[in-house]
Amino acid sequence: MLKLKKIGFDNAAYISRQSEQIRKRINEFGGKLYLEFGGKLFDDFHASRVLPGFAPDSKLQMLKSIADNVEVVIVINSSDIESNKMRRDLGITYDVDVLRLIDAYRDAGLFVGSVVLAQFREQPAAQAFKLKLEQLGIKVFIHYPIEGYPYNVAHIVSENGFGKNEFIETERPLVVITAPGPGSGKMATCLSQLYHENLRGNKAGYAKFETFPIWNLPLKHPVNLAYEAATADLNDVNMIDPYHLEAYGETTVNYNRDVEVFPVLNAIFEKIEGVSPYKSPTDMGVNMAGYAICDDEAVKEASKQEIIRRYFAALCDYRMGRGKHDAVDKIISLMNQAGVSVEDRKAIKAAVDRSTETDGQPAVAIELPDGKIVTGKTSDLLGASSAALLNAAKSLAGLPDDLLMIAPSIIEPIQKLKTSILKNHNPRLHSDETLIALSMSANTNPVAKKALDAIGGLEGCEAHSTVILSQVDQDVYRKLGINLTCEPRYQTKKLYHK
Repeated sequence: MLKLKKIGFDNAAYISRQSEQIRKRINEFGGKLYLEFGGKLFDDFHASRVLPGFAPDSKLQMLKSIADNVEVVIVINSSDIESNKMRRDLGITYDVDVLRLIDAYRDAGLFVGSVVLAQFREQPAAQAFKLKLEQLGIKVFIHYPIEGYPYNVAHIVSENGFGKNEFIETERPLVVITAPGPGSGKMATCLSQLYHENLRGNKAGYAKFETFPIWNLPLKHPVNLAYEAATADLNDVNMIDPYHLEAYGETTVNYNRDVEVFPVLNAIFEKIEGVSPYKSPTDMGVNMAGYAICDDEAVKEASKQEIIRRYFAALCDYRMGRGKHDAVDKIISLMNQAGVSVEDRKAIKAAVDRSTETDGQPAVAIELPDGKIVTGKTSDLLGASSAALLNAAKSLAGLPDDLLMIAPSIIEPIQKLKTSILKNHNPRLHSDETLIALSMSANTNPVAKKALDAIGGLEGCEAHSTVILSQVDQDVYRKLGINLTCEPRYQTKKLYHK
Protein backbone atom coordinates (compact mmCIF):
# COMPACT_ATOMS: atom_id res chain seq x y z
CA MET A 1 0.00 0.00 0.00
CA LEU A 2 1.52 3.31 -1.06
CA LYS A 3 1.68 6.15 1.41
CA LEU A 4 0.15 9.42 0.35
CA LYS A 5 2.56 12.29 0.18
CA LYS A 6 2.17 14.46 3.26
CA ILE A 7 0.41 17.69 2.32
CA GLY A 8 1.62 20.90 3.92
CA PHE A 9 -0.10 23.52 1.76
CA ASP A 10 -3.81 24.25 1.13
CA ASN A 11 -3.86 25.06 -2.57
CA ALA A 12 -7.57 25.95 -2.77
CA ALA A 13 -7.30 28.35 0.17
CA TYR A 14 -4.26 29.93 -1.44
CA ILE A 15 -5.98 30.59 -4.77
CA SER A 16 -9.00 32.10 -3.03
CA ARG A 17 -7.03 34.32 -0.68
CA GLN A 18 -4.50 35.38 -3.30
CA SER A 19 -7.09 36.46 -5.86
CA GLU A 20 -8.97 38.37 -3.14
CA GLN A 21 -5.77 40.21 -2.15
CA ILE A 22 -5.04 41.22 -5.74
CA ARG A 23 -8.58 42.50 -6.26
CA LYS A 24 -8.20 44.56 -3.09
CA ARG A 25 -4.93 46.08 -4.33
CA ILE A 26 -6.50 46.97 -7.71
CA ASN A 27 -9.26 48.85 -5.91
CA GLU A 28 -6.76 50.67 -3.69
CA PHE A 29 -5.17 52.18 -6.80
CA GLY A 30 -8.38 53.32 -8.42
CA GLY A 31 -8.94 50.36 -10.72
CA LYS A 32 -5.57 49.94 -12.51
CA LEU A 33 -2.68 47.85 -11.20
CA TYR A 34 0.63 46.89 -12.79
CA LEU A 35 1.63 43.65 -11.09
CA GLU A 36 5.26 42.58 -11.43
CA PHE A 37 5.16 38.79 -11.48
CA GLY A 38 8.38 37.22 -10.22
CA GLY A 39 9.25 33.58 -10.70
CA LYS A 40 7.38 31.13 -12.89
CA LEU A 41 3.72 31.67 -13.53
CA PHE A 42 2.52 28.21 -14.55
CA ASP A 43 5.36 25.73 -14.04
CA ASP A 44 6.58 26.61 -10.55
CA PHE A 45 8.02 23.24 -9.60
CA HIS A 46 10.26 24.74 -6.93
CA ALA A 47 7.18 25.97 -5.05
CA SER A 48 5.43 22.61 -5.46
CA ARG A 49 8.48 20.82 -4.02
CA VAL A 50 8.96 23.03 -0.95
CA LEU A 51 5.23 23.55 -0.34
CA PRO A 52 3.75 20.04 -0.82
CA GLY A 53 0.20 20.60 -1.97
CA PHE A 54 1.05 23.67 -4.05
CA ALA A 55 0.19 22.91 -7.67
CA PRO A 56 2.82 24.02 -10.21
CA ASP A 57 0.13 26.04 -11.99
CA SER A 58 -1.45 27.51 -8.83
CA LYS A 59 -0.65 31.09 -9.80
CA LEU A 60 -2.07 30.52 -13.26
CA GLN A 61 -5.27 29.08 -11.78
CA MET A 62 -5.50 32.09 -9.48
CA LEU A 63 -5.29 34.46 -12.46
CA LYS A 64 -7.84 32.36 -14.35
CA SER A 65 -10.28 32.94 -11.50
CA ILE A 66 -10.15 36.68 -12.36
CA ALA A 67 -9.35 36.23 -16.06
CA ASP A 68 -11.80 38.88 -17.29
CA ASN A 69 -9.74 41.53 -15.47
CA VAL A 70 -6.30 40.25 -16.51
CA GLU A 71 -4.00 41.33 -19.31
CA VAL A 72 -0.55 39.77 -19.65
CA VAL A 73 2.45 41.74 -20.91
CA ILE A 74 5.68 39.79 -21.48
CA VAL A 75 9.01 41.61 -21.14
CA ILE A 76 12.25 40.36 -22.67
CA ASN A 77 15.65 42.01 -22.45
CA SER A 78 16.91 42.71 -25.97
CA SER A 79 20.45 41.80 -24.90
CA ASP A 80 19.20 38.33 -23.92
CA ILE A 81 17.82 37.90 -27.44
CA GLU A 82 21.16 38.94 -28.93
CA SER A 83 23.16 36.58 -26.69
CA ASN A 84 20.77 33.62 -27.17
CA LYS A 85 20.27 33.34 -23.42
CA MET A 86 18.89 29.92 -22.50
CA ARG A 87 16.35 28.61 -20.04
CA ARG A 88 18.32 25.67 -18.69
CA ASP A 89 15.28 23.79 -17.42
CA LEU A 90 13.70 23.75 -20.89
CA GLY A 91 16.74 23.96 -23.14
CA ILE A 92 15.29 26.82 -25.21
CA THR A 93 16.31 30.45 -25.72
CA TYR A 94 14.45 33.32 -24.06
CA ASP A 95 12.94 34.55 -27.33
CA VAL A 96 11.56 31.08 -28.11
CA ASP A 97 10.24 30.92 -24.55
CA VAL A 98 8.30 34.14 -25.15
CA LEU A 99 6.40 32.36 -27.92
CA ARG A 100 5.87 29.34 -25.66
CA LEU A 101 4.55 31.57 -22.89
CA ILE A 102 2.14 33.37 -25.20
CA ASP A 103 0.72 30.04 -26.35
CA ALA A 104 0.46 28.77 -22.77
CA TYR A 105 -1.33 31.87 -21.48
CA ARG A 106 -3.74 31.88 -24.41
CA ASP A 107 -4.46 28.17 -23.94
CA ALA A 108 -5.31 28.97 -20.31
CA GLY A 109 -7.79 31.61 -21.42
CA LEU A 110 -5.68 34.64 -20.48
CA PHE A 111 -5.38 37.69 -22.72
CA VAL A 112 -1.82 38.46 -23.85
CA GLY A 113 -1.80 42.12 -24.82
CA SER A 114 1.74 42.69 -25.99
CA VAL A 115 5.47 42.05 -25.74
CA VAL A 116 8.01 44.64 -24.55
CA LEU A 117 11.57 44.64 -25.86
CA ALA A 118 13.50 46.18 -22.96
CA GLN A 119 17.04 47.60 -23.14
CA PHE A 120 16.59 48.03 -26.89
CA ARG A 121 19.74 49.25 -28.67
CA GLU A 122 18.72 48.18 -32.15
CA GLN A 123 20.40 44.81 -31.69
CA PRO A 124 20.00 42.91 -34.97
CA ALA A 125 18.56 39.82 -33.30
CA ALA A 126 16.09 41.94 -31.31
CA GLN A 127 15.00 43.76 -34.47
CA ALA A 128 14.46 40.43 -36.21
CA PHE A 129 12.42 39.14 -33.25
CA LYS A 130 10.32 42.32 -33.26
CA LEU A 131 9.51 41.76 -36.93
CA LYS A 132 8.67 38.12 -36.27
CA LEU A 133 6.26 39.01 -33.45
CA GLU A 134 4.56 41.67 -35.54
CA GLN A 135 4.16 39.24 -38.43
CA LEU A 136 2.45 36.90 -35.94
CA GLY A 137 0.01 39.69 -35.06
CA ILE A 138 1.50 40.49 -31.65
CA LYS A 139 1.86 44.08 -30.50
CA VAL A 140 5.44 45.07 -29.67
CA PHE A 141 6.59 48.05 -27.61
CA ILE A 142 10.13 49.35 -27.27
CA HIS A 143 11.82 50.41 -24.02
CA TYR A 144 15.32 51.86 -24.04
CA PRO A 145 18.32 51.79 -21.68
CA ILE A 146 18.24 54.68 -19.20
CA GLU A 147 21.58 56.06 -18.11
CA GLY A 148 21.96 56.01 -14.34
CA TYR A 149 19.07 53.57 -13.72
CA PRO A 150 17.94 53.06 -10.99
CA TYR A 151 19.80 55.71 -8.96
CA ASN A 152 19.65 58.91 -11.03
CA VAL A 153 16.00 59.59 -10.18
CA ALA A 154 15.82 63.07 -11.73
CA HIS A 155 16.97 61.73 -15.11
CA ILE A 156 14.94 58.50 -14.92
CA VAL A 157 11.67 60.29 -14.23
CA SER A 158 11.94 62.70 -17.16
CA GLU A 159 11.19 62.90 -20.85
CA ASN A 160 14.74 61.65 -21.53
CA GLY A 161 14.28 58.70 -19.15
CA PHE A 162 10.94 56.90 -18.93
CA GLY A 163 9.63 59.49 -21.36
CA LYS A 164 11.59 57.88 -24.22
CA ASN A 165 9.86 54.54 -23.70
CA GLU A 166 6.80 53.70 -25.71
CA PHE A 167 3.61 53.69 -23.66
CA ILE A 168 2.13 50.19 -23.55
CA GLU A 169 -1.51 50.39 -24.52
CA THR A 170 -3.46 48.17 -22.11
CA GLU A 171 -7.16 47.41 -21.82
CA ARG A 172 -7.78 45.70 -18.49
CA PRO A 173 -7.56 46.61 -14.77
CA LEU A 174 -4.85 44.09 -13.86
CA VAL A 175 -1.76 44.16 -16.06
CA VAL A 176 0.51 41.22 -15.21
CA ILE A 177 4.10 42.00 -16.18
CA THR A 178 5.98 38.73 -16.58
CA ALA A 179 9.13 37.51 -18.35
CA PRO A 180 10.97 34.35 -19.41
CA GLY A 181 13.57 34.84 -16.66
CA PRO A 182 15.27 37.22 -14.22
CA GLY A 183 16.87 40.47 -15.33
CA SER A 184 14.36 41.02 -18.10
CA GLY A 185 13.23 44.48 -16.96
CA LYS A 186 9.84 43.83 -15.34
CA MET A 187 10.13 46.47 -12.60
CA ALA A 188 11.41 49.16 -14.96
CA THR A 189 8.50 48.38 -17.30
CA CYS A 190 5.99 48.83 -14.47
CA LEU A 191 7.54 52.12 -13.34
CA SER A 192 7.69 53.42 -16.91
CA GLN A 193 3.96 52.71 -17.25
CA LEU A 194 3.21 54.60 -14.02
CA TYR A 195 5.12 57.57 -15.39
CA HIS A 196 3.14 57.59 -18.64
CA GLU A 197 -0.19 56.94 -16.91
CA ASN A 198 0.50 59.92 -14.63
CA LEU A 199 1.25 62.14 -17.63
CA ARG A 200 -2.13 61.17 -19.03
CA GLY A 201 -3.90 61.92 -15.77
CA ASN A 202 -4.76 58.27 -15.14
CA LYS A 203 -4.77 56.58 -11.74
CA ALA A 204 -2.59 53.46 -11.61
CA GLY A 205 -0.52 51.55 -9.07
CA TYR A 206 2.30 49.05 -8.79
CA ALA A 207 2.62 45.88 -6.73
CA LYS A 208 4.97 42.93 -6.69
CA PHE A 209 4.13 39.23 -6.63
CA GLU A 210 7.08 37.13 -5.48
CA THR A 211 6.32 33.78 -3.85
CA PHE A 212 9.72 33.65 -2.13
CA PRO A 213 11.01 34.48 0.32
CA ILE A 214 7.74 34.12 2.21
CA TRP A 215 7.53 37.38 4.09
CA ASN A 216 5.58 36.13 7.12
CA LEU A 217 7.77 33.09 7.86
CA PRO A 218 10.90 33.34 10.04
CA LEU A 219 14.13 34.42 8.31
CA LYS A 220 15.75 30.99 8.81
CA HIS A 221 12.67 28.91 8.10
CA PRO A 222 13.69 26.06 5.73
CA VAL A 223 11.29 27.38 3.04
CA ASN A 224 13.20 30.66 2.94
CA LEU A 225 16.57 28.91 3.17
CA ALA A 226 15.53 26.75 0.19
CA TYR A 227 14.83 29.92 -1.79
CA GLU A 228 18.36 31.14 -1.04
CA ALA A 229 19.68 27.78 -2.22
CA ALA A 230 17.66 28.07 -5.43
CA THR A 231 19.15 31.50 -6.14
CA ALA A 232 22.66 30.81 -4.87
CA ASP A 233 24.13 31.66 -8.27
CA LEU A 234 22.45 35.09 -8.12
CA ASN A 235 23.82 35.76 -4.64
CA ASP A 236 20.38 36.67 -3.29
CA VAL A 237 20.26 36.89 0.50
CA ASN A 238 17.15 36.85 2.67
CA MET A 239 17.04 39.56 5.31
CA ILE A 240 14.73 41.25 7.76
CA ASP A 241 12.98 44.19 6.10
CA PRO A 242 14.32 47.15 8.15
CA TYR A 243 11.84 49.62 6.63
CA HIS A 244 8.85 47.49 7.61
CA LEU A 245 10.24 46.99 11.11
CA GLU A 246 10.70 50.73 11.54
CA ALA A 247 7.29 51.65 10.10
CA TYR A 248 5.16 49.02 11.80
CA GLY A 249 7.28 47.34 14.48
CA GLU A 250 6.69 44.05 12.65
CA THR A 251 9.41 41.59 11.61
CA THR A 252 9.06 40.46 8.00
CA VAL A 253 11.41 38.83 5.49
CA ASN A 254 12.46 40.17 2.12
CA TYR A 255 15.55 39.74 -0.01
CA ASN A 256 18.55 41.99 -0.32
CA ARG A 257 17.95 43.43 -3.78
CA ASP A 258 14.46 44.69 -2.94
CA VAL A 259 15.64 46.12 0.38
CA GLU A 260 18.66 47.81 -1.19
CA VAL A 261 16.69 49.42 -4.02
CA PHE A 262 13.68 50.46 -1.93
CA PRO A 263 14.88 54.02 -1.07
CA VAL A 264 15.48 54.66 -4.77
CA LEU A 265 12.17 53.08 -5.75
CA ASN A 266 10.42 55.18 -3.12
CA ALA A 267 12.02 58.31 -4.57
CA ILE A 268 10.82 57.34 -8.05
CA PHE A 269 7.26 56.90 -6.75
CA GLU A 270 7.43 60.33 -5.10
CA LYS A 271 8.83 61.92 -8.26
CA ILE A 272 6.08 60.38 -10.43
CA GLU A 273 3.07 60.76 -8.17
CA GLY A 274 4.12 63.21 -5.47
CA VAL A 275 3.87 60.64 -2.69
CA SER A 276 4.90 57.00 -2.30
CA PRO A 277 2.11 54.51 -1.54
CA TYR A 278 4.52 52.24 0.34
CA LYS A 279 6.58 52.39 3.52
CA SER A 280 8.56 49.18 2.95
CA PRO A 281 9.44 46.55 0.33
CA THR A 282 7.10 44.16 2.15
CA ASP A 283 4.26 46.65 1.60
CA MET A 284 4.74 46.28 -2.17
CA GLY A 285 4.09 42.54 -2.10
CA VAL A 286 0.76 40.77 -2.41
CA ASN A 287 1.90 37.20 -1.69
CA MET A 288 -0.47 35.16 0.49
CA ALA A 289 1.40 31.81 0.34
CA GLY A 290 2.38 31.91 4.01
CA TYR A 291 -1.27 31.92 5.06
CA ALA A 292 -1.98 28.69 3.15
CA ILE A 293 0.60 26.53 4.97
CA CYS A 294 -1.43 23.92 6.86
CA ASP A 295 1.35 21.62 8.11
CA ASP A 296 4.55 23.44 8.95
CA GLU A 297 6.51 20.26 9.71
CA ALA A 298 5.70 18.79 6.29
CA VAL A 299 6.80 22.01 4.63
CA LYS A 300 10.02 22.14 6.65
CA GLU A 301 10.97 18.59 5.70
CA ALA A 302 10.20 19.16 2.02
CA SER A 303 12.29 22.34 2.03
CA LYS A 304 15.26 20.62 3.66
CA GLN A 305 15.19 17.99 0.92
CA GLU A 306 15.12 20.77 -1.69
CA ILE A 307 18.27 22.33 -0.21
CA ILE A 308 20.09 19.00 -0.63
CA ARG A 309 18.86 18.74 -4.23
CA ARG A 310 20.10 22.26 -4.93
CA TYR A 311 23.49 21.31 -3.50
CA PHE A 312 23.92 18.52 -6.06
CA ALA A 313 22.60 20.75 -8.85
CA ALA A 314 25.24 23.36 -7.98
CA LEU A 315 27.97 20.70 -7.88
CA CYS A 316 26.96 19.45 -11.34
CA ASP A 317 26.75 22.99 -12.72
CA TYR A 318 30.29 23.61 -11.48
CA ARG A 319 31.51 20.31 -12.95
CA MET A 320 29.98 21.20 -16.33
CA GLY A 321 31.43 24.72 -16.31
CA ARG A 322 28.02 26.38 -15.95
CA GLY A 323 28.40 27.66 -12.41
CA LYS A 324 30.84 28.90 -9.82
CA HIS A 325 32.03 27.15 -6.69
CA ASP A 326 30.78 30.12 -4.65
CA ALA A 327 27.25 28.79 -5.15
CA VAL A 328 28.30 25.38 -3.81
CA ASP A 329 29.90 26.98 -0.75
CA LYS A 330 26.80 29.05 -0.08
CA ILE A 331 24.50 26.03 -0.22
CA ILE A 332 26.80 24.12 2.15
CA SER A 333 26.30 27.00 4.60
CA LEU A 334 22.52 26.82 4.08
CA MET A 335 22.56 23.06 4.68
CA ASN A 336 24.32 23.69 7.99
CA GLN A 337 21.74 26.34 8.93
CA ALA A 338 18.91 23.93 8.10
CA GLY A 339 20.60 21.08 9.96
CA VAL A 340 20.72 18.69 7.01
CA SER A 341 23.38 16.70 5.17
CA VAL A 342 23.56 14.43 2.13
CA GLU A 343 22.95 11.48 4.47
CA ASP A 344 19.37 12.73 4.81
CA ARG A 345 18.71 11.87 1.16
CA LYS A 346 18.15 8.09 1.27
CA ALA A 347 18.50 7.43 -2.45
CA ILE A 348 22.14 8.56 -2.42
CA LYS A 349 23.55 5.70 -0.34
CA ALA A 350 21.46 3.14 -2.22
CA ALA A 351 22.78 4.35 -5.59
CA VAL A 352 26.40 4.49 -4.43
CA ASP A 353 26.17 1.01 -2.88
CA ARG A 354 24.68 -0.40 -6.08
CA SER A 355 27.47 1.16 -8.12
CA THR A 356 30.08 -0.33 -5.77
CA GLU A 357 28.51 -3.77 -6.18
CA THR A 358 28.89 -3.48 -9.96
CA ASP A 359 32.57 -2.45 -10.00
CA GLY A 360 31.85 1.28 -10.22
CA GLN A 361 29.38 1.12 -13.10
CA PRO A 362 26.72 3.88 -13.12
CA ALA A 363 23.71 3.19 -10.92
CA VAL A 364 20.44 4.94 -10.14
CA ALA A 365 18.25 4.59 -7.05
CA ILE A 366 14.61 5.68 -6.74
CA GLU A 367 12.83 6.10 -3.42
CA LEU A 368 9.18 5.10 -3.85
CA PRO A 369 6.22 6.72 -2.03
CA ASP A 370 6.16 3.94 0.60
CA GLY A 371 9.85 4.51 1.42
CA LYS A 372 11.08 1.43 -0.44
CA ILE A 373 14.19 2.04 -2.57
CA VAL A 374 14.75 0.32 -5.91
CA THR A 375 17.90 0.54 -7.96
CA GLY A 376 18.98 0.13 -11.56
CA LYS A 377 22.39 -0.86 -12.85
CA THR A 378 24.07 -0.47 -16.22
CA SER A 379 23.74 -3.51 -18.50
CA ASP A 380 24.37 -4.41 -22.13
CA LEU A 381 20.76 -3.53 -22.98
CA LEU A 382 19.80 -0.67 -20.68
CA GLY A 383 21.35 2.35 -19.04
CA ALA A 384 21.05 2.61 -15.26
CA SER A 385 18.34 5.28 -15.42
CA SER A 386 16.23 3.03 -17.69
CA ALA A 387 16.71 -0.02 -15.50
CA ALA A 388 15.73 1.95 -12.40
CA LEU A 389 12.51 3.14 -14.06
CA LEU A 390 11.52 -0.40 -15.02
CA ASN A 391 12.31 -1.76 -11.56
CA ALA A 392 10.36 1.07 -9.93
CA ALA A 393 7.37 0.40 -12.22
CA LYS A 394 7.47 -3.30 -11.38
CA SER A 395 7.54 -2.52 -7.65
CA LEU A 396 4.61 -0.11 -7.89
CA ALA A 397 2.65 -2.67 -9.93
CA GLY A 398 3.40 -5.44 -7.42
CA LEU A 399 5.36 -7.49 -9.94
CA PRO A 400 8.37 -9.74 -9.13
CA ASP A 401 11.82 -8.13 -9.39
CA ASP A 402 13.16 -10.76 -11.81
CA LEU A 403 10.25 -10.51 -14.22
CA LEU A 404 11.23 -9.75 -17.83
CA MET A 405 8.85 -7.14 -19.26
CA ILE A 406 10.58 -6.18 -22.50
CA ALA A 407 11.75 -9.02 -24.70
CA PRO A 408 15.25 -8.76 -26.21
CA SER A 409 13.53 -9.13 -29.60
CA ILE A 410 12.08 -5.64 -29.07
CA ILE A 411 15.22 -4.05 -27.65
CA GLU A 412 17.68 -5.41 -30.21
CA PRO A 413 16.14 -3.74 -33.31
CA ILE A 414 16.19 -0.41 -31.45
CA GLN A 415 19.86 -0.93 -30.62
CA LYS A 416 20.61 -1.80 -34.24
CA LEU A 417 18.85 1.38 -35.37
CA LYS A 418 20.90 3.44 -32.90
CA THR A 419 24.30 2.00 -33.74
CA SER A 420 24.17 0.84 -37.36
CA ILE A 421 21.92 3.49 -38.88
CA LEU A 422 22.06 6.50 -36.54
CA LYS A 423 25.78 5.87 -35.80
CA ASN A 424 25.38 6.17 -32.04
CA HIS A 425 28.28 4.63 -30.11
CA ASN A 426 26.11 3.77 -27.09
CA PRO A 427 23.77 0.84 -27.79
CA ARG A 428 22.04 1.00 -24.40
CA LEU A 429 18.49 2.31 -24.35
CA HIS A 430 17.91 5.73 -22.80
CA SER A 431 14.87 6.29 -20.60
CA ASP A 432 12.63 7.58 -23.40
CA GLU A 433 13.55 4.66 -25.66
CA THR A 434 12.91 2.22 -22.82
CA LEU A 435 9.44 3.63 -22.17
CA ILE A 436 8.64 3.36 -25.89
CA ALA A 437 9.82 -0.28 -25.86
CA LEU A 438 7.68 -0.92 -22.77
CA SER A 439 4.70 0.61 -24.53
CA MET A 440 5.27 -1.67 -27.52
CA SER A 441 5.44 -4.69 -25.22
CA ALA A 442 2.27 -3.59 -23.43
CA ASN A 443 0.30 -4.19 -26.65
CA THR A 444 0.69 -7.95 -26.33
CA ASN A 445 1.99 -8.46 -22.80
CA PRO A 446 -0.49 -7.75 -19.96
CA VAL A 447 2.33 -7.70 -17.41
CA ALA A 448 4.14 -4.98 -19.34
CA LYS A 449 0.87 -3.04 -19.54
CA LYS A 450 0.48 -3.28 -15.78
CA ALA A 451 3.99 -1.85 -15.31
CA LEU A 452 3.38 0.88 -17.86
CA ASP A 453 0.17 1.91 -16.08
CA ALA A 454 2.15 2.22 -12.84
CA ILE A 455 4.69 4.70 -14.27
CA GLY A 456 2.49 7.67 -13.35
CA GLY A 457 2.89 6.72 -9.68
CA LEU A 458 6.52 7.84 -9.80
CA GLU A 459 5.54 11.53 -9.61
CA GLY A 460 7.09 13.10 -6.53
CA CYS A 461 9.59 10.25 -5.99
CA GLU A 462 13.24 10.96 -5.19
CA ALA A 463 16.07 9.61 -7.35
CA HIS A 464 19.86 9.77 -7.34
CA SER A 465 22.39 8.83 -10.03
CA THR A 466 26.07 8.12 -9.47
CA VAL A 467 26.90 9.95 -12.72
CA ILE A 468 25.58 12.99 -14.57
CA LEU A 469 22.81 11.60 -16.75
CA SER A 470 22.34 12.54 -20.37
CA GLN A 471 19.95 15.43 -21.04
CA VAL A 472 17.36 13.06 -22.52
CA ASP A 473 17.33 10.93 -19.34
CA GLN A 474 17.11 14.01 -17.15
CA ASP A 475 14.21 15.30 -19.24
CA VAL A 476 12.29 12.03 -18.91
CA TYR A 477 12.71 12.00 -15.13
CA ARG A 478 11.60 15.65 -14.99
CA LYS A 479 8.52 14.96 -17.11
CA LEU A 480 7.60 12.03 -14.88
CA GLY A 481 7.85 14.35 -11.87
CA ILE A 482 10.79 12.49 -10.33
CA ASN A 483 13.14 14.69 -8.29
CA LEU A 484 16.56 13.71 -9.61
CA THR A 485 20.02 14.47 -8.26
CA CYS A 486 23.34 13.38 -9.76
CA GLU A 487 26.87 12.97 -8.52
CA PRO A 488 29.12 15.56 -10.19
CA ARG A 489 31.00 13.14 -12.43
CA TYR A 490 30.65 11.73 -15.92
CA GLN A 491 30.55 8.07 -16.87
CA THR A 492 33.61 8.50 -19.10
CA LYS A 493 36.69 10.72 -19.06
CA LYS A 494 35.95 12.18 -22.48
CA LEU A 495 35.95 15.96 -22.85
CA TYR A 496 32.77 16.06 -24.96
CA HIS A 497 29.54 14.83 -23.42
CA LYS A 498 26.15 14.86 -25.14
